[in-house]
Amino acid sequence: MPQQPTTVEVKILDKEYLVACPQEEQEALLRSARHLDTKMREIRASGKVFGTERIAVMAALNITNEMLERDTMSDTANSILNAMDEKLDTALGEGTGN
Repeated sequence: MPQQPTTVEVKILDKEYLVACPQEEQEALLRSARHLDTKMREIRASGKVFGTERIAVMAALNITNEMLERDTMSDTANSILNAMDEKLDTALGEGTGN
């Protein structure tokens, strides 16, 4: 039976937020909040973006871009590995007389 969510306090850009979260996901939530806080502080420190809402949007865009790049790299790596696997299968099949 899934546990009931509990409230976790996270601090992002010096502001506290209460977030409902299952106990088994609390550590992931805290890591995510720390990552977001770091990104938002970097953007604020650059001095190019003003206002918490704009900083949050820029951080969200940057984090989303990073995730999509990783997914694309994973897709590319999988394609390369699949092609190599097919070539190995072909080479091994030809070498054994199959």
